[in-house]
Amino acid sequence: MVVDESIRRVAMISLHTSPLDQPGTGDAGGMNVYVIELSRRLAARGIEVDIFTRSTSSALDPVVPACDGVTVRHVHAGPFEGLTKAELPGQLCAFAREVLRAEAAQPEGHYDVVHSHYWLSGQVGALARDRWGVPLVHTMHTMAKVKNEALAAGDTPEPVARIIGEEQVVEAADMLIANTDLEAKQLINLYDADPSRVEVVHPGVDLDVFRPQDRATVRARLGLPADAAVLLFAGRIQPLKAPDVLLRAVAELLRRTPSLRSRLVVPVVGGPSGSGLEHPESLAQLSRELGLEDVVRFVPPVAQDELARWCAAATLVAVPSYNESFGLVAVEAQATGTPVVAAAVGGLTTVVRDGRSGLLVDGHDPVAWADALRRVVEDDALRVRLEAGALEQARRFSWERTAERVLEVYGRARADLRETV
Repeated sequence: MVVDESIRRVAMISLHTSPLDQPGTGDAGGMNVYVIELSRRLAARGIEVDIFTRSTSSALDPVVPACDGVTVRHVHAGPFEGLTKAELPGQLCAFAREVLRAEAAQPEGHYDVVHSHYWLSGQVGALARDRWGVPLVHTMHTMAKVKNEALAAGDTPEPVARIIGEEQVVEAADMLIANTDLEAKQLINLYDADPSRVEVVHPGVDLDVFRPQDRATVRARLGLPADAAVLLFAGRIQPLKAPDVLLRAVAELLRRTPSLRSRLVVPVVGGPSGSGLEHPESLAQLSRELGLEDVVRFVPPVAQDELARWCAAATLVAVPSYNESFGLVAVEAQATGTPVVAAAVGGLTTVVRDGRSGLLVDGHDPVAWADALRRVVEDDALRVRLEAGALEQARRFSWERTAERVLEVYGRARADLRETV
């Protein structure tokens, strides 16, 4: 790989969600964390990063310094509020125009690389690439074809327009960054991506924030009993993330072991998102129907340091998603020394080492999930072994290593572009 030391400025494009938004609700999630954490690590290497995102409030300043070397630029494109993600394609032209206008106010050659995130941003990035004469590096984060192959019950398929848009971005990008080997194969097999233009770069975890903490202390702070069996779900409440699978599994677990109820706590940390916005109370209603109101605790989205406390306090973190391109919360949980019980899908098969740092469950049958939860809760020797393995596994991922590899991809893209000019 080539590291290009002439890279001075990067234009990050994250159209549909701002890295300043609180992860865990609306459209904010792992991608938000990815964009801001990567940008910070690039800035620490002396690279200036401008993050372009659509403004969703008139109260937002047009330019917000996120940290030294990282600036978030709120772009006016369409009404500030009320637009769903499905309606954003209609604002691509307005957004692109404002991005190009911002660059035009700078000296020629201001940006050295465009890095777009999610297909909407890739559409804008492709236009900027052609206008500025710099390479486009794109990270998909999620893909419509993959999601549609594993839809949750009641979830809405991604539209054909998104699939076409993704195919166009894959064709236009100079380099594609995949989170895992599996995602790289999906880009090649489902989107006909050129294998020579696909690089695998794992996302990272902030090991200063997500670290082991004294369990009794953090439980006391969070109002959790010291001896509780805490089964944590953290993420957006939507069918794709499948928090309902966890609740159904907990109901099955309690049917088998009623004595566990007195010390069981199931925190659900996050807010409605995606198709979950159509029925924001559906998970609470399911909790009532399953008779779990005394064990399930709904917690609004929290900042990263608070999420780290929830993870450190948990007996296990459940990630029952129908698909994850990576599964950032699984890495964050493991970094606190907490085992993960996850669906054996997508990036989770890379993030979680089955039987070493957590357990992987095939499918979403609540009975199978109850079996896995029970193993971790009741088998002390297994749990202790998984806790040690979780810490070891998390050390494989760091944002510093991610930034180093992304810079190599930038260098490769710039070198290839020069050869074709």
